Amino acid sequence: MSRPVCITYDSTCDLTPALLERFQIRTVPLTIQSGQRTFPDDGSYTALDLYADYQKDGTLPKTAAVSPEEFKNFFAPILDEGFDIVHIDISSNLSCTCQNALLAATEMEAAHRIHVVDSRQLSTGGALLALQGAKLRDQGLPAAEIAEELPDGNRLVKFFYEGIFLEVLDRLGKMPLPPYIKEELQDRERYQTVYSKVNGSAAAPTAGLHFTPELLEKIRQMGVKVGYVTLHVGLGTFRPVKEEEITDHAMHSEYCVISQETADLINETKKNGGRVICVGTTSCRTVESQAAEDGTMRACAGWTDIFIYPGYRFKVMDALVTNFHLPESTLIMLVSALAGREHVLSAYKEAVEQRYRFFSFGDAMFIGNMKDDEKSK
Repeated sequence: MSRPVCITYDSTCDLTPALLERFQIRTVPLTIQSGQRTFPDDGSYTALDLYADYQKDGTLPKTAAVSPEEFKNFFAPILDEGFDIVHIDISSNLSCTCQNALLAATEMEAAHRIHVVDSRQLSTGGALLALQGAKLRDQGLPAAEIAEELPDGNRLVKFFYEGIFLEVLDRLGKMPLPPYIKEELQDRERYQTVYSKVNGSAAAPTAGLHFTPELLEKIRQMGVKVGYVTLHVGLGTFRPVKEEEITDHAMHSEYCVISQETADLINETKKNGGRVICVGTTSCRTVESQAAEDGTMRACAGWTDIFIYPGYRFKVMDALVTNFHLPESTLIMLVSALAGREHVLSAYKEAVEQRYRFFSFGDAMFIGNMKDDEKSK
């Protein structure tokens, strides 16, 4: 949002006039019906009034949802003042007020300036959300709404912010690290490869952490050509396979890019009888998902949900540099597809006996295509 933000709520928030004034929160009144009388819930009807009406005829007052037309009349002057609106409302499971606010914003053709948030709370819970939102706004920090809970356990989050999103995130949080890394990094770039360029990945491709600029230069001096691909690692990479039948496992999608320069380099290497060695399962998934059946590569950009497990025929990759992975992960299945299950079990047994370090910042291994090596003997 580039305009100032006004936070609004319906009158069920029960915030005192002093708090509403202090945090500049505006409320749209519901309608109260008591007996034959109807009037707005603007604070004029007190608990004493409620008790008096109950003593008189034994009826309790009821509230009616704010109508779309009432919302339009409430929103319009706020928009005219130059504000964008974040409207927080009582749970949609309890009232149609939230739906009416959405309808009003749509009919006003102002959905891009009126952001309706279903609090999924009663009055006090919603009031706390409004107060927290006001505090974030006053500090120049973003607020966020969980817009949808996805089947895989992830959540789709909608942010309300001003400025450049990545700069805002840098002010708010820290680089996410695996839970088994306890020490906080002083330099965030220590959890990046030396050749990282593009923002977007949920985690660093950890096999690449073993490479330094000096090591890459030594590799080039040996006559090895180096090409780069991009894969935005998704959180699903770390999700274990729980299905009895692995083909029932729903693989996550990840965005990848292969440049024309890298595609030409791979094709030239294969044509000259050379080997393609991938650094990390990320690089492997990228090239294997975009290669033709004959192993030729083309420049491309798009999504991949490739799932590589034993029985897969590799089209491009001849060898792999990779770290040691978690049991039941799709990554260890990929490694087993290349090396064979028995070779992998033997390698892990040796690693445990020799006390190799596992996972991120851990040790790596080099794996050739064992199956092809055995065929050539």
